[in-house]
Amino acid sequence: MGKGPGRYTDIGKKARDLLYKDHNSDQKLSITTHSPAGVAITSTGTKKGDSLLGDVSLQLKQKNITTDLKVSTDSTVLITATVDEAAPGLKSIFSFRAPDQNSGKIELQYLHEYAGISTSMGLTQNPTVNFSGVVGTNVLALGTDVSFDTKSGNFTKINAGVNFTKDDLIASLTLNDKGDSVNASYYHIVNPLFNTAVGAEVNHKFSTNVNTITVGTQNSLDPLTTVKAPVNSAGIAKSLIQHQWTPRSFFTISGEVDTKAIDKNAKVGLALSLKP
Repeated sequence: MGKGPGRYTDIGKKARDLLYKDHNSDQKLSITTHSPAGVAITSTGTKKGDSLLGDVSLQLKQKNITTDLKVSTDSTVLITATVDEAAPGLKSIFSFRAPDQNSGKIELQYLHEYAGISTSMGLTQNPTVNFSGVVGTNVLALGTDVSFDTKSGNFTKINAGVNFTKDDLIASLTLNDKGDSVNASYYHIVNPLFNTAVGAEVNHKFSTNVNTITVGTQNSLDPLTTVKAPVNSAGIAKSLIQHQWTPRSFFTISGEVDTKAIDKNAKVGLALSLKP
């Protein structure tokens, strides 16, 4: 376990990654190259149904400053500048998406042995201010995540959560949507040798009285190949196999089927990420 409670987004992350990460029904190809000057160029193409989306990203690192430039086929340009360790434990992030003049945002993140804080706000006349904070240790952490709209004077998001980590298990409980939904998740490493783990998530929405249960498992066929298989109470079953070619290159095949549908049509996704 790492030192400190981490950030609010770390609450329940292990279970979410097992149940949802890398599962998709799209075809995606990503290739990254590195120049001697330290510039990384990534080209990505994604096929979503009949649509073909693409983008080209450039990343330049100089000491503790990282600059990212992403040009997409939808004629938008995303610029992000990150400064690591401007002070001990502090990270500052500035982002802007052209041509949207109201998309500028600044974010500050601070990690401490007993706290993790992240705050951001839009660079507009009436910005939305976001704040998330976690206090505790790497065993027990309590946190909150809120957003405040300065124009309307209302809170647009109020979430709270608790995370418990002990040896090979992680349990979390979060209250979301201003108290309208509660989410409980569980992650347990069954066999560290084969990276075998099980995960479960239960979500209850009070306004509709609807429960959603998702369970899944993962296992390593060999040190470079991992399989995952989650299923939820709506009858959506997914599976994934991911192979690591090099330390930063992955090939992923994922599938999804609605077990309650009459036709049982399956969706299959492919993802290839090459980073030499």
